[in-house]
Amino acid sequence: MSFKIIVDSCCDLTPAMLREACFTSVPLTIRVGGDVFVDDSTFDQSGLLWRMKESATAPSTACPSPAQYVDAMDCGADDIYVVTLSALLSGSHNCAAQARMMFLEDHPEKRVHIFNSCSASAGEVLIALKIRELAMSGMDFNAVVSGVSRYINEQETLFVLEDLDNLRKNGRLSALQAIVTGTLKIKLLMGATPEGEIFKRGQALSVKQAMGKMLSIMAQDEHHKGRILCIAHCNCLERAFHLKEQALKSCQFSDIIICETGGISTVYANDGGIVVAY
Repeated sequence: MSFKIIVDSCCDLTPAMLREACFTSVPLTIRVGGDVFVDDSTFDQSGLLWRMKESATAPSTACPSPAQYVDAMDCGADDIYVVTLSALLSGSHNCAAQARMMFLEDHPEKRVHIFNSCSASAGEVLIALKIRELAMSGMDFNAVVSGVSRYINEQETLFVLEDLDNLRKNGRLSALQAIVTGTLKIKLLMGATPEGEIFKRGQALSVKQAMGKMLSIMAQDEHHKGRILCIAHCNCLERAFHLKEQALKSCQFSDIIICETGGISTVYANDGGIVVAY
């Protein structure tokens, strides 16, 4: 059976991955002031970072329409898997679910499953790669769905941000956290709940210290052994490589991959941000 993996553009697949025939990315859009950025191959990260820094208001994002998802599903594949960013952070999942119903009305013989990643960025990347792994192994559709659903439930997502301004502007930080981090320049180590909400895992006085705490959490987590670590970075490749080197020394991941944040991940990670999942 042929298969297709559709992701929303918060899934930060590398350019090489996106060239694989099994992957299709459906773009979200970003508005900052009067400027609109489409999160596809035309995305200008430096331009977005500059506009966000200059803007007094939070950037807004718009998820793909159901029609965009339907177009992506109409690819001729028998089995279609869709990965969206956390349903608690975006309407992308709901739009994909609406598209599934619309598509199956005209193509009842197809099989379509929508995965709520309960994550974003690096987390979505690993989910997409897990789908590819299981589907290419010859598993049937239901077995792939079951295996990937278990994988999502076991996944961990962590992130450290150099600049919390967009989270503050978007109301993702409490008023007290925003005041404290802004006044004392505290760096927060954040994570995702099993349901896909953002929560605080720790804090430090510098990004280096916060990343050290991130590394300690990963090393102490027995579930990381033998898994893949994905590091997504926003305009800080050197920081990502340093984290990879430290993880190779203290952790037992089977592989470590580095990705660059696309538009939506850049909005939330901001300049210098690091997102990891395993």
